[in-house]
Amino acid sequence: MDSGRVHITKRAEIATSHRCLNPSWGAVQNNAVYGQETHPHGHNYLVEATVSGQINPRTGMVVNIKQVKAALKDVLSRFDHQDLNGDHPAFADTVPTSERVAMNMFDALAPRIEDGRLERLRLFETDDVFFETYHPDSRLTQPAPRGAMLITRRYTFSAAHRLHAPGLSEAENAALFLDCNNPNGHGHNYQLEVTVNGQMNNDTGLATDHRALDAAINKVVVSRYNYCHLNDDLPEFADQVTTSENIIRVIWDRLTEALGEGALHKVRLGETRDNYFEYYG
Repeated sequence: MDSGRVHITKRAEIATSHRCLNPSWGAVQNNAVYGQETHPHGHNYLVEATVSGQINPRTGMVVNIKQVKAALKDVLSRFDHQDLNGDHPAFADTVPTSERVAMNMFDALAPRIEDGRLERLRLFETDDVFFETYHPDSRLTQPAPRGAMLITRRYTFSAAHRLHAPGLSEAENAALFLDCNNPNGHGHNYQLEVTVNGQMNNDTGLATDHRALDAAINKVVVSRYNYCHLNDDLPEFADQVTTSENIIRVIWDRLTEALGEGALHKVRLGETRDNYFEYYG
């Protein structure tokens, strides 16, 4: 029975270096798969571990957060200030992609959690790119097979728009949308997060082609919507109100067409620092 579980999250940061290079491949193939990641580079990885369990009636806790902190610190000590290719035995004969690093951390941490269950591990490569792996029975996402991964990439585009419903009168539009109905429009620095499903490829260690994903999202959404007026410049909004609810649904449909059915897990659109919208299709 999984009901009544409470989730707690602990974060920690480590500094590592690595390179994505398959020694059995030539330079052309490595560059085609990994691009600039074939060169030595480093990350301040932010690791986020989410643990779940039932509340202990005696202590009022799911697990002792100090125990989670100690276990996470111990696991990450094998990565911190290390070169993954040269110093970590798990990557002596395999490419240390961030997907594999996240999976290795999850597997190492899961048995260390007492009185709870490691529900999810998120590995932030940068503020704009992170990887998630889950317990197969997690309620935070759909049950996933071994090697399944969620990859999130964040983008920004600057656009103008006006909230105005053609089926309403001028007075009705003004009353409904208030300042957002300004005839000359207004704009936002939209924050777009795209999360895709991926199954880790045993040969490459990747759960998706990162460069191809970036290229598709930039082509279909970011470069198309950046520095334009959504109402006036884009035919997909000619007959609908440019609310963030409609924008995110249109983005989902366009990305599904570009990436293929089933590739998307979630799209999140931040309109301001105070408002964001999520769509799961």
